[in-house]
Amino acid sequence: MRKPCYEKNEINKGAWSKQEDQKLIDYIQKHGEGCWNSLPKAAGLSRCGKSCRLRWINYLRPDLKRESIREDEEDLIIRLHALLGNRWSLIAGRLPGRTDNEVKNYWNTHIRKKLLKMGKTLDPKKPHHHNDPHLRRGTTASVPLLQPCTSTPISFALPSDSMSTGAEIHSNKSGLPDLNLDLAL
Repeated sequence: MRKPCYEKNEINKGAWSKQEDQKLIDYIQKHGEGCWNSLPKAAGLSRCGKSCRLRWINYLRPDLKRESIREDEEDLIIRLHALLGNRWSLIAGRLPGRTDNEVKNYWNTHIRKKLLKMGKTLDPKKPHHHNDPHLRRGTTASVPLLQPCTSTPISFALPSDSMSTGAEIHSNKSGLPDLNLDLAL
C-alpha cells in the first residue's frame, strides 16, 4: 500500500489563497514541473501533490485562456464530440488554451442542454452524426483541428450513401460508425 504524501492533520483543504497560488507559480517557474508528490513540501505548501497538480493544470498555467468559450470553439466541440465521444482530453487538445476539465464542464452545463432542446440525440451508445448537417453522408467535411504549434486542418469523410435512401451509418463490431479518418498532420 502506498504511503500518503501528507499527514492528514497538516493538510490544507478547500480554496486556495493568493499566497499559495504565488508559491506554486514561483516554484514551477524556477524548478519546472516534476514530481508532484514532493513539490508541496519543497514549495512550502501544506497541500497534497494532486491538489497542486490540478491547481496548476486547470487554473494557473500561463497559456490558459481566461475568456469564455467562443461560438467557433463551441461548434468544434460539438463536431469533435460527435466523432470522439466523451474523450475530453483529445477534444481539449484541439482547442489551444483550454483544459479537458473546462471543455467537459462546458459541454455538460451548456452544449448538452442546448442540443437536447434542439432534439438532438445524445445517447453515448448511439452516435449523433446524422443530426449534424456538417457530417452528412456523401460529403467530405474539413474540420480545422488546431494543434498548439500548427493549424493543419484534418479532414474526414463519411460513407457516400444517399440521404434520400434512408440508409443508416453502418457500425463496426465495436458499435462505432465506420469513418474514414485521416488524422495525419
